[in-house]
Amino acid sequence: MTQFIVPLAAAAAVDAERVGPKAANLAALAHAGLPTPGGFCLSADAYRAQIATLGLEPMVRRFAVADVVEERRLAVEIRLALYEQPVAPSILAPLLAAWHDARKTSEGPSAVRSSALIEDRKGSNFAGQFESFLGIDDESALLTAVRACWAALWTTTARRGMANHARSPADTAMAVLIQPLVDARASGGGLSETASGGMLISATWGLGSAIAQGEVVPDRIVLSRQGFLRTVDAGRKHHRESCGHGAGATPQAVPNELVNAPCLDAAQAVTLGRMMRKAEAVVGGPVEVEWALDDVGFKLLQARPLIVEPITVADEIWRKHPGLSGHPAGVGWGAGRAVVVNCECELTRVAPGDVLVTRIASPALSHVLPRVAGVVAELGGSTSHLASLARERGIPMVLGVLDATSRIPDGSQVAVDGVAGVVRWMV
Repeated sequence: MTQFIVPLAAAAAVDAERVGPKAANLAALAHAGLPTPGGFCLSADAYRAQIATLGLEPMVRRFAVADVVEERRLAVEIRLALYEQPVAPSILAPLLAAWHDARKTSEGPSAVRSSALIEDRKGSNFAGQFESFLGIDDESALLTAVRACWAALWTTTARRGMANHARSPADTAMAVLIQPLVDARASGGGLSETASGGMLISATWGLGSAIAQGEVVPDRIVLSRQGFLRTVDAGRKHHRESCGHGAGATPQAVPNELVNAPCLDAAQAVTLGRMMRKAEAVVGGPVEVEWALDDVGFKLLQARPLIVEPITVADEIWRKHPGLSGHPAGVGWGAGRAVVVNCECELTRVAPGDVLVTRIASPALSHVLPRVAGVVAELGGSTSHLASLARERGIPMVLGVLDATSRIPDGSQVAVDGVAGVVRWMV
């Protein structure tokens, strides 16, 4: 259509340097015959053109050589300009034309998602570090979401994540993925290979943001690598996210009879397992996927490379101590002092080598990962965004541990088994 608009059905959509790995992987899945929502991408060239139109190039160049204080100031100024200033006319016209054209075949609301050139790469996934917007149904909301995705490259959270990989926002660019929003009755994530040699599916009712943000304990479904169903452990899914049509994901209470009811039946789980194995062939190795199930069937929303670490054997002495089980959501095994945190303001208590014990394992906690020996949380599951970041950093994590903050003594010595999904403490 133009240099700025790349339909995911186009051959050019698999060019990660143009549309970002997130969009490129989705395009590759669709080209291989796997179901996706479709849509189009606003390319990284559009971001660069917006930077040029707003006269921000000198500031971006200064950022690359600035000290810490000036970096912060420049990042704020660049982020505010990207978010507050109008979209350049050369970008605006083709963007709106492509969006209205897409809505002729899909009349429902849209999802607008960041597709940074640095995310969803092997060893560098940045899960939950950028922006996603759901329920976009008018031009004003669309343009605001696009500007917010551009600006997300310069947030403190994103810059911290990039610094951990020796990267800078001045050296990269942001594409934006725009798709029909799947009217999901169930959603979740999946790992095509685990350290224990199987496949894993997490599932919850409604949109998958409740899993990604670590707000529920999802169903945990284990399959063999050959695709045979092994176990189904129903989660605690007290609320679900639904489309708020302009207000993003809106939480709703789940009926009592569905809180502990599995979201997928055996046939659906096996079908999704087959899709994950096919996605492996597309991506070129083990994958972590996000998926949604509507009245038509499954849609794959994302596929990123997955690093599978070998199992670490825990010290025998720990088997004599009390333990709690949950969802294994990291890798390996680690031990340290338990720091029970009930509010983000308490995170300053977490010292290097400690084990963070908290209620919700949200992506907002990503900045403490470099200094902890493990994470335990009452909510969340193996495919949450924080779990994905923990796997990337080799940090053991156990999520969905009932009453962890009240049962694990603050200051006690604890051990976290990120493969078996068990946390133990010394009494």
